[in-house]
Amino acid sequence: MVHRRHDPDVCGVTAAIAVIEGKWKTTLLWLLESGPHRPAELRRRVPGLSEKVLTGALREMEADGLVHREVHDVLPPKTVYSLTAFGRELSEALAPLSDWGHRRLERLAEAVPPAS
Repeated sequence: MVHRRHDPDVCGVTAAIAVIEGKWKTTLLWLLESGPHRPAELRRRVPGLSEKVLTGALREMEADGLVHREVHDVLPPKTVYSLTAFGRELSEALAPLSDWGHRRLERLAEAVPPAS
């Protein structure tokens, strides 16, 4: 079976969403926009994100060409993740969607009647 992120016959939006699906990938993309981060830094900045889930998400993002993993040959080992050009391109493509999401949240907030 071909996964939908690799299926040439799937809608482009579906293929893009398959790469960022999951609870943490868009947050990780957003954090990595500001520059390279070590895994411990990412965990501190995202409450509730376990080391296991972070590692899995970063591995998937690396396999999809969104992030670059650099391991420095020092003791203790130092690993740094950064966005690739492809990852930055995705982040830029998501910016209008993010703007739309913020406008939606504002509309929802305006529609909520004030508490009495």
